Amino acid sequence: MQLPSFRYLRPLLYVYLLLISACSTSKKVVTTSPTIPAPFGSTEIKQRILESEARHQRFVGFALYDPALGKMVVEHNTDKYFVPASNTKLFTFYACLKMLGDSIPALKYTVRGDSLLFWGTGDPTFTHMDLKNSLAYNFLKNRKEKLYYIDAPFTSTPFAVNWGWDDYNYYYQPERSVFPIHGNVVKFARTTPKAYTTTPAFFKPSIKTDTARAPRRDTFLRAWRTNDITYSPKLAPAEFATEVPFITSPEITVKLLADTLKRPVKLVKRALPANAKIFYGLPADSVYKRLLQVSDNLFAEQLMALCSGTLSDTLSVERGIRHATKTYLADLPDKPVWIDGSGLSSMDMFTPRSIIFLLQKLLQERPQEKLFPLMATGGRPGTFRNIYKAPVPFVYGKSGTLAHVHNQSGYIITKKGKLLLFSFMNNNYQTSTSDIRNEMVQVMTEIHEKY
Repeated sequence: MQLPSFRYLRPLLYVYLLLISACSTSKKVVTTSPTIPAPFGSTEIKQRILESEARHQRFVGFALYDPALGKMVVEHNTDKYFVPASNTKLFTFYACLKMLGDSIPALKYTVRGDSLLFWGTGDPTFTHMDLKNSLAYNFLKNRKEKLYYIDAPFTSTPFAVNWGWDDYNYYYQPERSVFPIHGNVVKFARTTPKAYTTTPAFFKPSIKTDTARAPRRDTFLRAWRTNDITYSPKLAPAEFATEVPFITSPEITVKLLADTLKRPVKLVKRALPANAKIFYGLPADSVYKRLLQVSDNLFAEQLMALCSGTLSDTLSVERGIRHATKTYLADLPDKPVWIDGSGLSSMDMFTPRSIIFLLQKLLQERPQEKLFPLMATGGRPGTFRNIYKAPVPFVYGKSGTLAHVHNQSGYIITKKGKLLLFSFMNNNYQTSTSDIRNEMVQVMTEIHEKY
């Protein structure tokens, strides 16, 4: 039998080879499971950090620590110094845990015959408008003795080193003082078409109205060196609530005390009496909660003054910082440049690995169930309220923001239940802080979901 010519078989062979190839390709697709996730570990996280740093041309420090393993799992510039902004308050918090007790010393006093002599400890909560605290107020209000105020020695200046002088008019930079009252601010509010309210009303005579539209943005503008305040109706929205810090002094303190207590209070210039008694105010944790969640700058400064008050009768934010650094934080990996209690100073400098070290100390010395509720929490009221939203919170920590600075440090819990410590620091960027924050949230959320 004559076989067919190869030239007739060639097309059939070509089709046959194509079919075999297609079947082989099909088998490869089927055998590669799409359900296996791509690996996500320290290498992938480090790559995300490097990409993020390059994208916005900024200086990034990142540390991710696993307490179960007792080691860093990701490090990037962890030994470099960064401006921490309000991450500084983590160090203030730790100092307070070591130096203050369960309750805040509200004031000190002694009784001499029909006179009660009292002075401040630095407690920032007296008649504070955002806290329900009437303990020290009721104590002074209801005493039968005549009230005499002594201004305790205070070596700190109203503003710390390198604070922005032109921020004097804004709520976040009230003056530091021995006896803060009303949070050292005047609050103006309007919720209806009616006239606005002024709290405390003591400052009403100091307000003048400017009907011209001044070339500025502030509805209420305090004079630089006095407590005279100008109100510009044309700049005021229909509803508003704003706070303006006032200039403090012993004389102003006494006038405000008399105004709010509705009884005479006289200023006495003399040395502090010996053997004073301490009147305690709010539980310390309620004050720490506002310090960390709301990031209250006055609270941070005054708490360090309170810490110094455990060392002597002279109050000094700087002395409290020096003592905490030498006594309780001498083992930090890198010696901090610690200027103030709040982080408002751009001269503060900490390294990411020192922040991780501090977070370890906090976790070792305070139970997690008592530590996390004090901190800013993802999706909950506070500075993390608009980020890390989830039915079950997974980020607890502290943010910090200044011009060209945004940082977050704290604790993150992964979906697998692993607890990690992190410090994510960003300095020297030109883009908006919201861009930086959004990118940080993306990275940290990916760690929560995949690590």
